[in-house]
Amino acid sequence: MRNKPLVGISADRTMIGAHPSHVVGEKYIAAIVDGSQALAMLLPALGERQSTEDVLAVVDGLLFTGSYSNVEPHRYGGHPGAHGTLHDAARDATTLPLMRAALAAGVPVLAICRGLQEMNVVFGGTLHQSVHAVAGLNDHRENKQDSLDVQYGASHSITLSPGGLLQRLAGHTNEARVNSLHGQGIERLGLGLTAEAIAPDGLIEAVSVNDARAFALGVQWHPEWKFADDPLSTAIFRAFGDACRDRMRIRTGHGAAFASAAMQV
Repeated sequence: MRNKPLVGISADRTMIGAHPSHVVGEKYIAAIVDGSQALAMLLPALGERQSTEDVLAVVDGLLFTGSYSNVEPHRYGGHPGAHGTLHDAARDATTLPLMRAALAAGVPVLAICRGLQEMNVVFGGTLHQSVHAVAGLNDHRENKQDSLDVQYGASHSITLSPGGLLQRLAGHTNEARVNSLHGQGIERLGLGLTAEAIAPDGLIEAVSVNDARAFALGVQWHPEWKFADDPLSTAIFRAFGDACRDRMRIRTGHGAAFASAAMQV
């Protein structure tokens, strides 16, 4: 009998030398193991070769990670991407149906950066492929010449939606400061999602799922980076872990079904 929930973490499919490989950044794993107090399981991008039903039968929560790749434009009716844009068709074929099924089944979901964009696509939303090229929007990309601490340092403020999940996790404050390392962003918000935070230029920075059966949050920034140094990041991973523990109790039939602590903050 496990005493910790099992969180599946979405992997990218990439080439390491001549070998197709499935990879997850250690920062995501550390945030789940140390921040959510959960067991981490890496989910390869195998599409239908591993059914969503089989995955959901064993996990207590799902983390959809950021990535250097973009969601393929045909997934949301977008125009073909610019030459050289990195895509990951295998990840799209895995994460999009998995997220849809997880939310329907009441499995807790935390979606970060590309994960947020996947969440918006799942709900029929569209994406800006190059936020920096859109009139009125700022350049949200990092400077890759900077040190990692500078790249992942606080870049801009966000305004938190009054009464929202994220504002409750932030201790009912109206603003927070976050990092910014993305080229894509939400264009049209998907039906069934609520904006939880907005950047100064109006770009949506976080969303929640309306009438979600469990914790369901997507954020555009990277709270996993040195999460313990930031109160909001710490709160996000703690609340996600609490929701996964609730799910474990329900899934295993041990203990009463408790409402997620994230919904009661």
